[in-house]
Amino acid sequence: MVVLAITRCLNFICAKKCRNLASVVSSYWKSCSYTGKAGICLAIAALVHLGLGFSFELSVDEAHYLLYAKHMALSYFDHPPLVGWIQWPLVSLDASTGVLRLVPELLWLISCALVYMVTSELQRFLQAKASIATPTLPPIGSSSFAAVLLVIAAPLPHVLSVGLLPDSILTPLSLGLLWMALRWMQIGRNFTLRDWLITGALLGLAGLSKYTAAFTAFALLLVLLCPPRKHWINQAGFYLALLLALLMISPVLYWNWANDWISFKYQLAHGSGGEWLFRRFAGFIGLQLLVFGFLFAVGIIFFLKRYWAKSPAALVCLLGFFWIPFGIFAWLSGGGGLPHWTTPAWFCLAPFAGIGIASAWANQQRRLIRFIFVLQIALCLIGFGFVLSGGIVGSNPRSNPIADLYGWDQAGKTALALSKTHSVTGIAVQNWTLGSRIAWYARPSPVFILDQRQDQFDLWFGSLKPGSDAITVNWSAMPYPLPVKGTQAHLQAAFAQCQALERVEVRHLGRVLSHFDFSLCKNWMAKDPN
Repeated sequence: MVVLAITRCLNFICAKKCRNLASVVSSYWKSCSYTGKAGICLAIAALVHLGLGFSFELSVDEAHYLLYAKHMALSYFDHPPLVGWIQWPLVSLDASTGVLRLVPELLWLISCALVYMVTSELQRFLQAKASIATPTLPPIGSSSFAAVLLVIAAPLPHVLSVGLLPDSILTPLSLGLLWMALRWMQIGRNFTLRDWLITGALLGLAGLSKYTAAFTAFALLLVLLCPPRKHWINQAGFYLALLLALLMISPVLYWNWANDWISFKYQLAHGSGGEWLFRRFAGFIGLQLLVFGFLFAVGIIFFLKRYWAKSPAALVCLLGFFWIPFGIFAWLSGGGGLPHWTTPAWFCLAPFAGIGIASAWANQQRRLIRFIFVLQIALCLIGFGFVLSGGIVGSNPRSNPIADLYGWDQAGKTALALSKTHSVTGIAVQNWTLGSRIAWYARPSPVFILDQRQDQFDLWFGSLKPGSDAITVNWSAMPYPLPVKGTQAHLQAAFAQCQALERVEVRHLGRVLSHFDFSLCKNWMAKDPN
């Protein structure tokens, strides 16, 4: 009885303290400005990102772009150089994976801050065009806060906040250009020389980030042509901005000129994909809504319904920062595409959708918004849990995409040690997606890709010379038969023989996620081995 009484007393005290704490937190939250609320939400999200960044190994693209920084150049086979250049300081200091991931986290925070500021600028622009007949706009702070929450609740941008991709860099630059476009469209405001130079610098940096920055440049051009038109073709600032942008991307142009324009040839082939299929196109649209969130769609519907009449021509032009890149990628998705390519476009849509969400919330249409927001946050948390747990482990590692984030450090070190023990030319894999992680974790050993297509590894390490020996790495989640003479009729090149050396199991939380097989392969025959 005494124990029970003590237990009840303690439960009562704890419950009271929890209620008091909740009351204090609630009071503090209500007293915060919208800027403060956005800052708190971003800080919480950033802490989650930092925890994730130190918890698992590099993805295939992360490692590939870190190798850019390890092999500094004016440009690269598949992308412009900025994604490598900005990582060079930390790579030169041999920073850990978690520290290297501070770069995409900083870019994500900058992008969210720009979403907040661009939303405020957009609402001021709309207010300047308001009339008695148009609906009242919500408070500027509430719209900006709603726009930031849209980004936080979107699942896919969290991936880019942990792993650096060219889109991670292009996103804040696209938002910066949208901001400059809004400044250009303000009635009675002069677009100064400083504004032109900032625009030129943003365009140049965008061009150094990703070739698809051209779509953002088209959106900016559409704004310049939008009525009521301002005179820009005869302004010196326009030509100075254009010259600055061209000077900034000149390393990419020179490198491609010196390398037979291989980047442009690759991008044209890569972007066109395969046969166009409607089911791919429809699947891409559905996937976009899932990974960026239905709340974006709800927000833009409310926005267009209430504020389209304010200035339809201007809104069509400004929304070009979304519909031009999104429309192109959506159409190309019929031949194949990746969902993260549209990230800059969705961030540029966030200010418009944020105003729509804030307006709907102010008009008591909260139940739907609250339901979708909670659902998207839950989806994000489930995704974080899958990543940290190692995914769902089955008999076939290929069915678990999360297995791709574990085991590469150990595999790279094992391959490097075996290459030294057997004094071989280097390490060999049969696909570049296997090569990037092995090349990073087994550095400075050369890594050779044994397929017959040209890629960045050929520029870094060259081709495996005839007669060479190599340690061949095979991964159970992407297995390939060993390229040995006489074993496969279609082989154009092969080794004379391969000897199995070692198998390394990848364990996480007591479970086997996958395994790596290492073989000593001798006498590479590069021409007609059969």
